[in-house]
Formats: sequence, C-alpha cells, structure tokens
Amino acid sequence: MPAIFTVDPRSGVPIYLQLIEQVKRSVAIGALADGEQLPTVKALALDLTINPNTVARAYRELERDQVIETSPGRGSFIRANGAGASSKQAVSAMAATSLDNAIREAKAVGLTRTDLNALFEDALARWFPKKENA
Repeated sequence: MPAIFTVDPRSGVPIYLQLIEQVKRSVAIGALADGEQLPTVKALALDLTINPNTVARAYRELERDQVIETSPGRGSFIRANGAGASSKQAVSAMAATSLDNAIREAKAVGLTRTDLNALFEDALARWFPKKENA
C-alpha cells in the first residue's frame, strides 16, 4: 500500500494526532475502505521518519475510537462496521480540528472573538446561502 500519510513536526499539532486525523479523513472520504490493512507500526514509522511509539499511540487511539481493529500477528485494519458507522464522526472531528487550527491562528494574529465571529458568519453566508423562501 502506498503511503498516504504525512506529518509536519512544525505544525504545533502532535504527530500522533496528525496521524489519527489523516486516517479518519481517509476513511471518511473513502480513500481507505472497510477491511483495508494499514501499514505496520514499524513500516509507517520508517516511512515517516518518526518514533514507532508515536505510530503505536495513534493506532491505539484509532482502535479505541473503533476506527480500526488490530489482530496480533496479522496487523491493523479499517473496521468493517466501525468505519462506515463512524465516518460522520470522522468528518465532524476533521472539521473541528480545522476550525480549532483556524481559531488558534486568528487569535495569534490578534483577532478578537467578535472579529472572528463576524468572519465566521460571513464565511457561512458564502458557503451556505439562506434560501429566499426559508
């Protein structure tokens, strides 16, 4: 399986959380299918040049969230029933992470809550225009 995961150690987001988000996003958009095998902890750690414990932590969290299942000696797989059932949760989690990152950046450049709320309402109006008859 070609590696579809990347990490950015300078992003401020812990690497294990980056991996979790990427797996959940891949499941949500169908890039990873039910029953598909993930790279081994060692292989992914080598590919991304990160500590295997970091990958193992991400896999443990994904298993706890019922996105993957791990079978000793066989590997880690996208959960057949959990992946489909949790794809909406995965999309929501992905959106929440994106919003958190945007809010953190806005706060870092000095925007206030009021400024950010106005920007958010403008963006919502652009992406979700109100229907005239609604």
